[in-house]
Amino acid sequence: MNENVRIAVVGATGVVGREVLSALLEQGVPSEQLSVLASERSQAVELDYGEDTVEVEKATPESFRGIGLALLATPPSVSRTLAPAAQAAGAWVVDASPAFRADGNVPLVLPTFNPEVLGATFKGRIISVPSAVTSALVSLLAPLHKAFGVVRAQVTAMMGTSSAGVGGVNELEKQTAGLLSGREPEAHVFPHRIGFNLVPQVGAFMANSPWTEEEAGWTLEAARLFGARGETPVIAGTAVQVPTFYGHGLSLHVQLKVAAPVEQARAALKTSPALKVLDAPGEKVYPMPMLLTADPTIHVGRLRTFPQAPEWLTLFAAVDNAGRGAALNLVEAGLGLLARPA
Repeated sequence: MNENVRIAVVGATGVVGREVLSALLEQGVPSEQLSVLASERSQAVELDYGEDTVEVEKATPESFRGIGLALLATPPSVSRTLAPAAQAAGAWVVDASPAFRADGNVPLVLPTFNPEVLGATFKGRIISVPSAVTSALVSLLAPLHKAFGVVRAQVTAMMGTSSAGVGGVNELEKQTAGLLSGREPEAHVFPHRIGFNLVPQVGAFMANSPWTEEEAGWTLEAARLFGARGETPVIAGTAVQVPTFYGHGLSLHVQLKVAAPVEQARAALKTSPALKVLDAPGEKVYPMPMLLTADPTIHVGRLRTFPQAPEWLTLFAAVDNAGRGAALNLVEAGLGLLARPA
């Protein structure tokens, strides 16, 4: 990578932002090339970066002078302000929030699925990456779609509290401690108590709709990603907030165009470098969020079919929502943009 290119990590003190710094360190990016930005309350905080430390600066629209790449791990309201500012300053911008995912003028890129977009001509200098759940769904469906065709997929996404950032993690921790001490806690980040509970709502509901923005996003984002390649599988499901800190679990039911025995489906999934197949339930081997630490793949297992409906395949998957589901996509997409021909 060009050592003269400065990279801004925005939202660096958040759950995803810290993972972005780890991913950049893995890529060998020296601390001298980084501008580490966050909100005013994190200004002057020092973060470990390998053997070095980096000091957090307040993120403002003026922060992007001299920046070649801006990686945004920020809420959509912040991204809508800072992404155009970074673009105007001449930087490439990769945004992990929902701010631009529905914007037809902003490419939606999953580096393990459609990396060719990073080298194509498009309007502006901003790209968006899909949500962690969409990233996992597309990665899981792609090899099945190629081998057998996929008509539709129904998913129940069990989402860890880190999907709501540091505040979500802290709320679960405090509520769990309070409940174990006999205190009924108040809910602030989530619509109901999350400690020792399941909440069938992740994010806000859409206006005049029974679907949450999270759930609707899977359908929209998958359609944008698959649409460029032809026929798009129909994807729908339910998002459930669960009382775990990190990692999402996906229970997925896939209707194939051509019925496939489990052995063939397993072989198709193994062709994808984005996936790791853990499917020996008799030996208690199957995906679990706790197995995802420092693993850049999506885990998939518990493959089953039904004699009464052989075209349906059921499976379970786990994805590291902060790492593979967000930070790695940000970094891989950003480095891909920097590799574009001059």
